[in-house]
Amino acid sequence: MRVLNCPGLFLRGATYGTAVNRKGRTGSNNRYANLPRIPHLHLALFLLPPSAARPGQATSLQIHARHPSPLLSPAPPAHRIRLDLLRRPPRRWSLPERGAASMGVHLSTPKTEKYSQDGEGGRVRYGLASMQGWRTTMEDAHAALPELDECTSFFGVFDGHGGKSVAKFCAKYLHVQVLQYEAKSSGDLATAVKKAYFRIDEMMKGHRGWRELNELGDKGQKFAGMLEGMIWSPKVGDSGRPWDGWSEEGPHSDFEGPTCGSTACVAIIRNDQLVVANAGDSRCVISRKGQAHDLSRDHKPDLATERERIKDAGGFVVAGRVNGSLNLTRAIGDMELKTNDRLPADRQIVSAEPEVKIVQLSDDDEFIVLACDGIWDCMSSQEVVDFVHEKLRTEDSLSAVCEMMLDRCLAPEAGGEGCDNMTVIVVQLKKRTKSAATTGTTSSAEQSVSTTEELRPNEPEEPTSSSK
Repeated sequence: MRVLNCPGLFLRGATYGTAVNRKGRTGSNNRYANLPRIPHLHLALFLLPPSAARPGQATSLQIHARHPSPLLSPAPPAHRIRLDLLRRPPRRWSLPERGAASMGVHLSTPKTEKYSQDGEGGRVRYGLASMQGWRTTMEDAHAALPELDECTSFFGVFDGHGGKSVAKFCAKYLHVQVLQYEAKSSGDLATAVKKAYFRIDEMMKGHRGWRELNELGDKGQKFAGMLEGMIWSPKVGDSGRPWDGWSEEGPHSDFEGPTCGSTACVAIIRNDQLVVANAGDSRCVISRKGQAHDLSRDHKPDLATERERIKDAGGFVVAGRVNGSLNLTRAIGDMELKTNDRLPADRQIVSAEPEVKIVQLSDDDEFIVLACDGIWDCMSSQEVVDFVHEKLRTEDSLSAVCEMMLDRCLAPEAGGEGCDNMTVIVVQLKKRTKSAATTGTTSSAEQSVSTTEELRPNEPEEPTSSSK
């Protein structure tokens, strides 16, 4: 996800903008300030106080150079520079269209080849499909484990931004961490999920995190990660701490984590209980008697509670984006937005903390749908539920239904909605047997984290939103 290019925006008495200086060449795309030469500088954000927003006046500020491929080389050092303002920026600036520069260049023709899968477990059967679409790269990932253990199913969708490595890392390791933390918390599944989200952020730091992310990244990054894995083996660190089964010592031991990130929306079914955890704008919906019920909330900068946390952590929201860049307020990864050492992990500008909801399943529940925002940008929750019901009348394959949904959402031409990567999972709930109905229990620890609440149908949407 790229930073919006808003030169010289006059924002509440301060000058905000971006400065680009690729490969150390002198120059700036900002008409209101001169940027001196900084080696390796790829992209920089600056926010000037009102006292500096005067023509001809100079100010000094620190800019952290951002390498175009942060995973392949250590971050360059910070530079203290002198920024000379050329003239006062206007009080109003015509912003780029929201989302116009967020995900990169579109292909000339969409990639409509789909990855599809069907599966079944004791309590569920599922189908999934994913498609790259108009995007130049595929940054979605998913996890589908109908038998995580003898009584548990795990499903998740992960929508990457800035790269695919974090999304694939989540798909590979999040369910493993959930099981490990659950074993340590006496079956408290909801708390285990929350701890697992934060743990993923920690696992992506250091040499092992760097190596794993590179192996899951693009071809060049994969080669670098595999080479590092052959050269460096896990051993006791220089600090004398014993190896914990994950950490490795190596040339990237000081790696602070990826600058790219991912949403994470997971659904865990254990007996007759459903636990949904979400960070970001992917979504989980359940169909109960044909009515759509949202089991997650999209974490966007327009939410008052999210804006308050961002501000308290030293960030800001402009053009609907966190620090002018990210149109999400919660995500795994994005470590450059989690650098406030005075605050805990759940109070950072961008937080990995998931919102958790626990639902007691009943015979009225038919299926759940997990999907990335490439689907929800084009269809409402109720439209998706209606679509699945309609297609299941004539189609038994759930993956085929998912494929038809991708085709339904794909835009006829590049630009606007329907041009994102798309991933959707439909999980059909099997009817309970009498013996199974007596085995479903809810621990008091789980109830203390998120009490089971009665679901209410989604409110009808305004007519203008039906065009999505």
